[in-house]
Amino acid sequence: MAEASAPRAGFRPREDLWRLREGLRAYGLIAHMWIRSTMTYRFSFAMTLLANGVANFFDFVVILLMFTHVRGLGGFSFAEVAFLYGTTCVAFGLADLALGQVARLGRRVRDGTMDTLLVRPVPVLALVAADRFALRRLGRVFQGLVVLVWSVVVLDGTVAWTPLKVAMVPLMVVTGGLIFGSVMVAGAAFQFWAQDGTEVVNSFTYGGNTLLQYPPTIFAGELVRGVVYVVPLAFVNWVPALYVLGRQPPAGLPGWAVFVSPLVAVVFGGLAGLAWRVGLRSYRSTGS
Repeated sequence: MAEASAPRAGFRPREDLWRLREGLRAYGLIAHMWIRSTMTYRFSFAMTLLANGVANFFDFVVILLMFTHVRGLGGFSFAEVAFLYGTTCVAFGLADLALGQVARLGRRVRDGTMDTLLVRPVPVLALVAADRFALRRLGRVFQGLVVLVWSVVVLDGTVAWTPLKVAMVPLMVVTGGLIFGSVMVAGAAFQFWAQDGTEVVNSFTYGGNTLLQYPPTIFAGELVRGVVYVVPLAFVNWVPALYVLGRQPPAGLPGWAVFVSPLVAVVFGGLAGLAWRVGLRSYRSTGS
């Protein structure tokens, strides 16, 4: 196989819409197959789900222990940091559940198993993302949601809640998940060339999730500007969350920027999709 079959260049709305529909359908069928397989052993699944949630909860335990020695962190209270933690943890958990498997693409490229996906009449991204769908990753989502709900309850006495701020909370979780998912897809596309770039991608996904759990005021200005203007991870929760908490946007952003997270998610998702198509077109079989 000299060159991977790939989508044709150019923008064709009907063809792209059909591929999207078929990709979502195939993804759902494959994920459902793995879920049925997982639920065959319900007790084992319950234990792995619990273990996943507990293991991820230790990240919050670190923050909890930190606040046993300090009253604030970069001017943020414990409840405010818990709010940041909860929003990014749920957003990243949703993206990891849906697209976490794309991190294995580099291994497929190296061992040649990528070739087997190219001959199937289904979009390759759907096959890669749904392969070995791990329902146990819901553990991260659940524990993050518990922390998020707790922080909202505690902040009820300090935050002036308005309908817009209330709507901002689920919106930032959804758009944050889309942004993290876009980073994962772009990272998978990078592995078509790097072949062993998992750790580089993880620095933006898992590393970005850890970064956003803490307030931006404790980080260097260059780093904050990097996740605002270069890789827009700040729009996962920093930018909208600071609006909810009644604080100024980071890195000198204008006030209206707190509402553009959905636009950032759409634009970055489109760029990630383009990177995937370019990467797929450039793929060469290991036998060539």
